[in-house]
Amino acid sequence: MKLQKINEGVYALYDPSGSHVGNFKWINTLWKFKAIGHDPHGQVIPGGGPLTDRHNITMAELDERLIRAQFFQE
Repeated sequence: MKLQKINEGVYALYDPSGSHVGNFKWINTLWKFKAIGHDPHGQVIPGGGPLTDRHNITMAELDERLIRAQFFQE
């Protein structure tokens, strides 16, 4: 799992295999997760992908340990 800063209000989230699975966006004093997926042609599907069930989850801070536990532990 990897978090990559895009700018002050956006961090990209990559799963353990390196696939981009969503973004955390700073919205109204919280980090909100925005899941993304891709169709067979590579087009982005907002709210889709392997973490669609976690779309719009909010967090007070971006703690990699908590993100790993909440998003990637079965």
